[in-house]
Amino acid sequence: MKNPAIILTIAGSDCSGGAGIQADIKTISALGAYAASVITAITAQNTTGVQGVMPVSPSMVTAQIDSVMTDLSVDAVKIGMVNDPDIVRAIADGLRRHQPRLVVYDPVMVSTSGCRLMAEETVDIIKEELFPLSTLITPNLHEVSLLVDKKVGTVEEMEAAAMELSRKHHTSVLVKGGHLEGGEMCDILFADGQLSRFSDEKIETDNLHGTGCTLSSAIATFLGKGKSLAEAVRQAKNYVTEAIRQGSDMEIGHGHGPVWHLHTLR
Repeated sequence: MKNPAIILTIAGSDCSGGAGIQADIKTISALGAYAASVITAITAQNTTGVQGVMPVSPSMVTAQIDSVMTDLSVDAVKIGMVNDPDIVRAIADGLRRHQPRLVVYDPVMVSTSGCRLMAEETVDIIKEELFPLSTLITPNLHEVSLLVDKKVGTVEEMEAAAMELSRKHHTSVLVKGGHLEGGEMCDILFADGQLSRFSDEKIETDNLHGTGCTLSSAIATFLGKGKSLAEAVRQAKNYVTEAIRQGSDMEIGHGHGPVWHLHTLR
């Protein structure tokens, strides 16, 4: 058997299995790649919310990164939620030390309800340390509004924000439009000086837990398998759309349920 692409996810754990490291590993595996992981935090959470968070020490994050990167030939890295400045620095130092070719960073800075999840100091460190090391960042509308310091609520404003962030931080940008008004969602990719739109009809469901984690890990997987950035985004969005569709009527938990990551195995 030919060796599969190896994808490293650096993120927090979701004990309920719908988001974070667990969602990433399911996604990477469902797409035919090999998943390795670095855990940045242990959370007590479920479909109704987060009940507790215990960060992993920066030294242990460093040790995990070194263990994986010195042994496995990692094709792409996905980074998820990191809200501790010292852990941000530990990840950035690890990326500079091992220099993976492809890095997808999902900058989880604002909750779905619009609540900020990290201090301004941490945001500044992320912009300075992690953005320039990333191949692609994938902020949603709330996060991109925070990053450009103005409300972004239309497709045209998304395009302008993507170009601004790309040029300022020297990375490609995918602005996710899941919170756009109306029945259609549109994501905007700015890469290599080109704007691309990815539009889909919204699927009416409350089962959207972990969609951001799932999309970013899917993009990293397709990049690691040799797809171009635009093609990786397109295929990842197709995968996530079907995961939402097939999970839309499932009843897992009492809150906002997960998408069905394993639809490719049916």
